[in-house]
Amino acid sequence: MSVPTVTEAGPARAAKPPGPTTVRSRRVDRTYYLMLLPALLLFTVFITLTGLVGMFYSLTNYAGFGDWKFIGLRNYTSMFSDPRILESYWFTIWFAVLTTVVVNAVALLLALGLNGRIKWKTGLRGIYFIPMVLSGIVIAYVFNYLFSNAIPQIATQLGWAGGETSILANENWAWLAIVIVTAWQAIPGAVIIYLAGLMAIPTETYEAAQLDGAGAWRRFRSITFPLLFGYVIINTILGFKGFLNAYDIIVGLTGGGPGTSTMSVAMTIFGGLNGGEYAFQMANAVIFFVFTVLVSLLQLLFVRNREVNLS
Repeated sequence: MSVPTVTEAGPARAAKPPGPTTVRSRRVDRTYYLMLLPALLLFTVFITLTGLVGMFYSLTNYAGFGDWKFIGLRNYTSMFSDPRILESYWFTIWFAVLTTVVVNAVALLLALGLNGRIKWKTGLRGIYFIPMVLSGIVIAYVFNYLFSNAIPQIATQLGWAGGETSILANENWAWLAIVIVTAWQAIPGAVIIYLAGLMAIPTETYEAAQLDGAGAWRRFRSITFPLLFGYVIINTILGFKGFLNAYDIIVGLTGGGPGTSTMSVAMTIFGGLNGGEYAFQMANAVIFFVFTVLVSLLQLLFVRNREVNLS
């Protein structure tokens, strides 16, 4: 019987059986394409195609009916000299900024309370989340009645002269009612995100901080808020983008009034479409779309730079 020899190159290796080598290509099942096709078709028809049609008409003098002709960029240049358009942008931007700050501040406080060791925590969470499932226009009409009837009547009985007139009829304070109602509806969604972040923080971190003698404020400042900062960014981005499109609550509360003091960009666009300014408001919609995209890109750039600095 022969014994296998060991050469200088090493022990002898068993030869692989001859045969063709096959490389399996990764193919996507057709079912995925069939599931994707309806959503892609609907998005293309109702979003992309309509957006392109709107951009086309923004270069014309189309009034929504009748004939039209190309006028180039005249609608775009006219926007910057229209005080009504400029005021709507100013109101929308500072309203979105203010409401974002209010929503995040109140939502964070509520999340801290609902995450603590309190009684009926589950029931209170359910109560706080009710505004999130209600329609914005329904909420606006309910608060419209409260601001216009209930609160003035209570103020009259209490002898408070400043509250006898509805805040919605005051040109200087109507915005406050819009901020209150918008925040009331948006806070529950932000609370959910903050609760998810709070439950993700290990309890051992707080126990170690307590052993070191850190108080409640020091624990919040050094542990809770830094670990929740990513969730703050999420709520800020989602909230600010949503508040830029404010429409239904303003319609139900003030209708853009008194005068045009609470007209948002979305209200200006929709109002002009039915008022013979179709092409002009299409140009306004295009500018607003570009503005929203730029804001989103700046927010994403901020988040990316922060992740790079942390890594």
